[in-house]
Amino acid sequence: MIILGIESASTQGGVALVGAGGVVAEYVLNVEATYAERLMPAIDRVLYDARMTIPEVEGLAVSIGPGSFTGLRIGLSTVKGLALATGKPVVGVPTLHALAWSLPYCRYPVCSILDARKQEVYCALFEYQGSNLVCLMEETVLNPEALVKRIDRPTLFVGDGWRVYGPFFQEALGRLAIPPPACRGASPAAVAALGRLRLLQGEKDAVENLVPRYIRLSEAELKRRKRE
Repeated sequence: MIILGIESASTQGGVALVGAGGVVAEYVLNVEATYAERLMPAIDRVLYDARMTIPEVEGLAVSIGPGSFTGLRIGLSTVKGLALATGKPVVGVPTLHALAWSLPYCRYPVCSILDARKQEVYCALFEYQGSNLVCLMEETVLNPEALVKRIDRPTLFVGDGWRVYGPFFQEALGRLAIPPPACRGASPAAVAALGRLRLLQGEKDAVENLVPRYIRLSEAELKRRKRE
C-alpha cells in the first residue's frame, strides 16, 4: 500500500510517498512561501520522481494540526479534492503526534512544540514505551512558562517552536536532549507512515468530517467575539 502524505501545519512541510519498504519519495521545504504556491508542484514532483500517478496511490494522509491556520486549510482542501476526485481513502494525522513519531525509541520524553504566535506554543508530551508512542500530555496551547512547569525530567524538544523559544527552555530547564537541526522539523513521511498504519487497520475518515484541529480560535473569530 503506497500512501501520499501531506504536511502543511508549519513552515517546514511538503509531500511524501510511503510504502511497505519505507519512503518512496519525499519533498520537504522550509521557506517563507505559501502552501498555495508550493503544495501542488510538490505533489507533482514526488509522483514524477517516483514514476507514479495518482491512480496508483492507494490512500491519502494529511496533517490536521494544530498549526498554521492557513497552511492547514490549504493542506486539507488539497487532500479533500484529491479524495473526492479519485475515491481514495483518506485519514487525518495529528501534527504533534507526527512530530514525536519521527524520533522512534527515544529514551527521553518527547515534547512537540509549534510556534502558536502571541507568545504561546502548541504542545504535547509523549513517551516511547517499546515501539509504542504514548501520550503523556494532550495537545494544548500554553505560554512557555506554563509548559516548563509541566516538565519534570530531561526531555527532548522537537518542532519549530524550538527556533523561537529554545534559549528560554535551555535556561529554564537546564538539562535537555536537543536533536540536530535536520531532525527538529515536521516530516511529510511521518504523516504518510502514520496514515498508512491507520489505513492498514481498516480505519479511514469521512472527507466531510476532516477539519483542522486549531485548539485556539483564529484572530478573526476572537475579534468577532469581542464585537459580539
